[in-house]
Amino acid sequence: MAFRITGLSAESFNELFALSDAALAARGAVRRIADAKPGFPCRISLTDAEPGEEVILTHFEHHAVASPYRASHALYVRRGEARYDQTDQVPEQLRLRVLSVRAFDHAGMLVEADVVDGTQLEGVIATLFGDERASYLHVHYAKPGCYAARVDRS
Repeated sequence: MAFRITGLSAESFNELFALSDAALAARGAVRRIADAKPGFPCRISLTDAEPGEEVILTHFEHHAVASPYRASHALYVRRGEARYDQTDQVPEQLRLRVLSVRAFDHAGMLVEADVVDGTQLEGVIATLFGDERASYLHVHYAKPGCYAARVDRS
Protein backbone atom coordinates (compact mmCIF):
# COMPACT_ATOMS: atom_id res chain seq x y z
CA MET A 1 0.00 0.00 0.00
CA ALA A 2 1.37 3.40 -0.97
CA PHE A 3 1.69 5.91 1.85
CA ARG A 4 2.86 9.49 2.31
CA ILE A 5 4.65 10.74 5.44
CA THR A 6 4.70 14.48 6.18
CA GLY A 7 6.29 16.68 8.79
CA LEU A 8 4.79 19.89 10.08
CA SER A 9 4.77 23.14 8.15
CA ALA A 10 7.77 25.39 8.93
CA GLU A 11 5.56 28.49 8.65
CA SER A 12 3.84 27.52 11.91
CA PHE A 13 7.11 27.94 13.81
CA ASN A 14 9.36 30.42 11.96
CA GLU A 15 8.48 33.39 14.17
CA LEU A 16 9.58 31.55 17.32
CA PHE A 17 13.26 31.78 16.38
CA ALA A 18 13.18 35.60 16.39
CA LEU A 19 11.76 35.78 19.92
CA SER A 20 13.79 36.43 23.05
CA ASP A 21 13.93 33.73 25.71
CA ALA A 22 11.48 35.77 27.79
CA ALA A 23 9.03 36.05 24.89
CA LEU A 24 9.35 32.31 24.25
CA ALA A 25 8.65 31.61 27.92
CA ALA A 26 5.51 33.77 27.71
CA ARG A 27 4.32 31.36 25.00
CA GLY A 28 5.30 28.29 27.00
CA ALA A 29 8.31 27.56 24.76
CA VAL A 30 12.05 27.30 25.41
CA ARG A 31 15.22 27.51 23.35
CA ARG A 32 17.59 24.56 23.68
CA ILE A 33 20.94 23.53 22.25
CA ALA A 34 21.07 19.91 21.14
CA ASP A 35 23.62 17.96 23.14
CA ALA A 36 23.09 14.47 21.72
CA LYS A 37 22.07 12.74 18.53
CA PRO A 38 19.54 11.27 18.36
CA GLY A 39 17.66 13.20 20.98
CA PHE A 40 16.24 16.41 19.49
CA PRO A 41 13.91 15.34 16.65
CA CYS A 42 12.70 18.18 14.43
CA ARG A 43 9.04 17.66 13.48
CA ILE A 44 9.38 19.78 10.34
CA SER A 45 12.21 17.97 8.53
CA LEU A 46 11.91 14.69 10.47
CA THR A 47 15.65 14.77 11.09
CA ASP A 48 17.54 14.91 14.39
CA ALA A 49 19.43 18.06 15.32
CA GLU A 50 23.20 17.85 15.39
CA PRO A 51 24.88 18.55 18.76
CA GLY A 52 25.34 22.30 19.08
CA GLU A 53 22.30 23.19 16.96
CA GLU A 54 19.56 25.44 18.30
CA VAL A 55 16.07 23.99 18.64
CA ILE A 56 12.83 25.34 20.03
CA LEU A 57 10.76 23.14 22.34
CA THR A 58 7.17 24.28 22.08
CA HIS A 59 3.63 23.13 22.66
CA PHE A 60 1.69 22.22 19.52
CA GLU A 61 -1.83 21.00 18.83
CA HIS A 62 -1.17 18.21 16.35
CA HIS A 63 -4.67 16.76 16.29
CA ALA A 64 -7.03 19.73 16.07
CA VAL A 65 -10.28 17.81 15.64
CA ALA A 66 -13.72 18.11 17.19
CA SER A 67 -13.55 14.73 18.91
CA PRO A 68 -12.41 13.36 22.26
CA TYR A 69 -9.07 12.58 20.53
CA ARG A 70 -8.12 16.24 20.09
CA ALA A 71 -4.48 16.30 21.19
CA SER A 72 -1.37 18.40 21.74
CA HIS A 73 2.09 17.86 23.15
CA ALA A 74 5.57 19.32 23.31
CA LEU A 75 7.81 19.02 20.25
CA TYR A 76 11.12 20.27 18.86
CA VAL A 77 11.59 22.31 15.70
CA ARG A 78 14.70 23.69 13.98
CA ARG A 79 15.20 26.95 12.13
CA GLY A 80 15.29 26.90 8.32
CA GLU A 81 14.11 23.33 7.86
CA ALA A 82 12.12 22.13 4.85
CA ARG A 83 8.97 20.12 5.47
CA TYR A 84 9.44 16.37 5.04
CA ASP A 85 6.99 15.12 2.43
CA GLN A 86 7.81 11.76 0.86
CA THR A 87 5.90 8.84 -0.58
CA ASP A 88 6.78 5.26 0.41
CA GLN A 89 9.87 6.38 2.33
CA VAL A 90 10.45 6.33 6.09
CA PRO A 91 12.87 8.94 7.46
CA GLU A 92 15.78 7.70 9.58
CA GLN A 93 14.43 9.67 12.55
CA LEU A 94 11.44 7.32 12.71
CA ARG A 95 13.52 4.22 12.05
CA LEU A 96 15.64 4.88 15.17
CA ARG A 97 12.78 4.85 17.67
CA VAL A 98 9.97 2.76 19.11
CA LEU A 99 6.76 4.19 17.69
CA SER A 100 3.09 4.29 18.57
CA VAL A 101 0.98 4.44 15.42
CA ARG A 102 -2.65 5.55 15.71
CA ALA A 103 -5.28 5.25 12.98
CA PHE A 104 -8.11 7.80 12.89
CA ASP A 105 -11.30 7.96 10.85
CA HIS A 106 -12.59 11.00 8.94
CA ALA A 107 -14.16 12.39 12.15
CA GLY A 108 -10.92 12.19 14.15
CA MET A 109 -12.00 9.14 16.12
CA LEU A 110 -9.47 6.44 16.96
CA VAL A 111 -9.96 3.29 14.87
CA GLU A 112 -6.94 1.21 15.89
CA ALA A 113 -3.39 1.59 17.22
CA ASP A 114 -0.16 -0.37 17.49
CA VAL A 115 3.36 -0.07 18.88
CA VAL A 116 6.28 -0.98 16.63
CA ASP A 117 10.02 -0.67 16.25
CA GLY A 118 10.66 2.01 13.63
CA THR A 119 12.38 -0.50 11.38
CA GLN A 120 9.02 -2.24 10.98
CA LEU A 121 6.86 0.84 10.33
CA GLU A 122 5.78 -0.06 6.78
CA GLY A 123 4.09 -3.25 7.98
CA VAL A 124 2.04 -1.42 10.60
CA ILE A 125 1.08 1.26 8.09
CA ALA A 126 -0.19 -1.43 5.71
CA THR A 127 -2.08 -3.22 8.48
CA LEU A 128 -3.75 -0.08 9.82
CA PHE A 129 -4.65 1.20 6.36
CA GLY A 130 -6.08 -2.26 5.67
CA ASP A 131 -9.01 -1.09 7.76
CA GLU A 132 -11.17 1.01 5.42
CA ARG A 133 -12.29 3.17 8.34
CA ALA A 134 -8.73 4.52 8.73
CA SER A 135 -8.45 7.91 7.01
CA TYR A 136 -4.98 8.87 8.31
CA LEU A 137 -2.36 7.83 10.83
CA HIS A 138 -0.44 9.72 13.48
CA VAL A 139 2.99 8.45 14.48
CA HIS A 140 4.21 9.18 18.01
CA TYR A 141 7.44 8.40 19.80
CA ALA A 142 6.27 5.64 22.12
CA LYS A 143 8.47 6.43 25.13
CA PRO A 144 7.81 10.19 25.56
CA GLY A 145 4.42 9.96 23.79
CA CYS A 146 4.96 13.03 21.64
CA TYR A 147 3.76 13.48 18.07
CA ALA A 148 6.24 12.66 15.30
CA ALA A 149 4.53 12.71 11.87
CA ARG A 150 1.39 12.15 9.84
CA VAL A 151 0.81 9.32 7.38
CA ASP A 152 -1.78 9.45 4.61
CA ARG A 153 -2.74 7.04 1.86
CA SER A 154 -0.95 7.91 -1.36
